Amino acid sequence: MKIMPNRLDRGFSKYQKEFEDKALDVLRSGWYVLGSEVSSFEEEFAEYTGAKYCVGLASGLDALWIAFRLLGIGKGDEVIVQGNTYIASVMGITINGATPVFVEPDEHFGIDVNKIEELITDKTKAVLVVHLYGMASRMDKVVEICHKHKLKLVEDCAQSHGACFKGQMTGTFGDIGCFSFYPSKNLGAFGDGGAIVTNDENLARECRIFRNYGSEKRYYNKVVGANSRLDEIQAGLLRIRLKHIKDLTNERVCIAERYTRQIKNELVKLPSLVDGATCVWHQYVVRCEDRDRLVEYLNAKEIGTIIHYPIPPHLAEAYKYLGHGEGFLPITERLAKTVLSIPMFNGMTSEEQSYVIDAINSFK
Repeated sequence: MKIMPNRLDRGFSKYQKEFEDKALDVLRSGWYVLGSEVSSFEEEFAEYTGAKYCVGLASGLDALWIAFRLLGIGKGDEVIVQGNTYIASVMGITINGATPVFVEPDEHFGIDVNKIEELITDKTKAVLVVHLYGMASRMDKVVEICHKHKLKLVEDCAQSHGACFKGQMTGTFGDIGCFSFYPSKNLGAFGDGGAIVTNDENLARECRIFRNYGSEKRYYNKVVGANSRLDEIQAGLLRIRLKHIKDLTNERVCIAERYTRQIKNELVKLPSLVDGATCVWHQYVVRCEDRDRLVEYLNAKEIGTIIHYPIPPHLAEAYKYLGHGEGFLPITERLAKTVLSIPMFNGMTSEEQSYVIDAINSFK
């Protein structure tokens, strides 16, 4: 049996007619940019998250860098962010000229809230929390710290659509929540897409202006903005996926719960959640001290895996100028050498799940 780490075609085929009908509706409408599909999706996604406003953008990276731009964070400013994240999180900071200040993660892959305050300086302007792998982070403490030190709070929710901490959805704790709708995400489009959510009416309005060349009215440009618009077809298709997001999330939760119940191998450490947090299981990430051999073993059984992520941002060539060498973030670096994402996708059959579980349990 051959099992890929992800299967996007299964998610399409389940609602194929709805997707195809919606695509044809948009094509036949003759309106392809910033039309009724985008505005409807923005309203529906805001309602889903519990935020007052949503603004659709061209990508998750755009959501991040535009968020920091609108918050006025730039050269000379510092933003605290966990070290074990995808490099796009850090790019959202550095594109604006600000400096990332890395903090180690906790045992649940989220930002270690007990290590944030020691990194705050007079240059610190914000904290960026990344809800990695679909796991909600411990947001009560983060909010408390940000309020205490008058810091902006941005959430990277590229992998956490629907995840909650103490009943509140990720993306709604801080000033701005940033989402990606890349096809592999839990709420995925059929191309690039992103959004910000906020409860600040002025920020939402500024973002709508900024995404459209800085123009509120055609040919009247208020600021030097960007071309970052969620297009009509993607918005329409996202509306279909959003309609089914509860079922899609429950399916992933069931797969994850089965993995957690039935994978029993002392060489493989399973993920765990912060008390009060939920997870939407964008990835099911295990840890293994002999990861390379585990990957080789699973490859031989035609079970695909992915490493999220093999090179931490602070060691990437792109950020060599920051001056951080090997050993700067030992916990982050250890995770980069031991984490492994095993197959997790909507439409994964019971037989496929059993095959993965049996294979991992047989690893010696």
